[in-house]
Order: sequence, then structure tokens, then C-alpha cells
Amino acid sequence: MTGFFETRDAFVARFGGVFEHSPWIAEAAWDAGLPAGAGTADGLHAALVTQFRAASREKRLGVLLAHPDLAGRLAVRGELTAESTAEQASAGLDKCTPEEYARFQELNDAYKARFGFPFILAVRGLTRAAILENFESRVANDTETEFATATAQVERIALLRLKEMLP
Repeated sequence: MTGFFETRDAFVARFGGVFEHSPWIAEAAWDAGLPAGAGTADGLHAALVTQFRAASREKRLGVLLAHPDLAGRLAVRGELTAESTAEQASAGLDKCTPEEYARFQELNDAYKARFGFPFILAVRGLTRAAILENFESRVANDTETEFATATAQVERIALLRLKEMLP
């Protein structure tokens, strides 16, 4: 993999955003030495996830906190990353009815009040109805279950992003 990128800076510039606003994961993966299989989406994902999972709970929470609300105020203002904008649009979240938008805001607020981080779901390929159903069921989880679910979703989002970038 290092053959594709002559420097750590070039690698981090390319893959530092795979985990939302968390270039430290790509930096740590580079510093740990990328395995031979890191030239594929699955192989690079494994290297990045290893660093994410090895991080303290506080650092992993920071990654969760870096994610935007689904159909949230940042989306309405056009302030999402290009990746988040595309992912939310792929699920039709940019076309919410006023009622759907209000429900998303209500759920976003309730979820963050309960767990202290935004609701995270890999939305690519899902409908707005499926997303709302998932949201409504997960808001009832206990904190540990939801932290584990949210971090698993972050990993899934990273894999989907890498599959768009690499073979």
C-alpha cells in the first residue's frame, strides 16, 4: 500500500476522512505499518478498524460525535462533508416532507439527550421509512448496546466509503 502513497501525508489526505473528521485513524494505521492486503477496500478497512477499536472509549466517542445528525440542521444548511451529503441523499433524506423532517429532529434530539452522541446508521440503500423505523427502535436501547451499535455502524460507513475509493 505504501507504494500507492509515497508519504504519510498523501495517505492521510486520501483516507483521513473515511472515519468522519477523524484523520488520526489513518495516521495510526500508517504508523502501525500497513499490511500487504491494504491495497483493497477490505484490507485497508481491516487496518483502519484495528486502530479504531484499539483506541480508548473517549477517542471512539469523539468519532461518534464527529458524525452529523440524519436529516439534521447541518444538512439543511448544506454544511455536511461531501461523503455525508451523498450518503444522506442516496437514502432520500434530502427530500424529507416537513412531517418527516420534524420527526427526524424530534428523534435526533431525544437520541442525543439519552446517549450523548448522534444517531449513526449506514443509510446507503435504505429508505426514509426504514431509517425512521431503525431510529425509533434504537432510541430505546441501553447506553452500552447503543454505543456498540453506533461504533459498528461507523465501521460499516467506513467500509462503504472505501469501496467507492478502492477496488
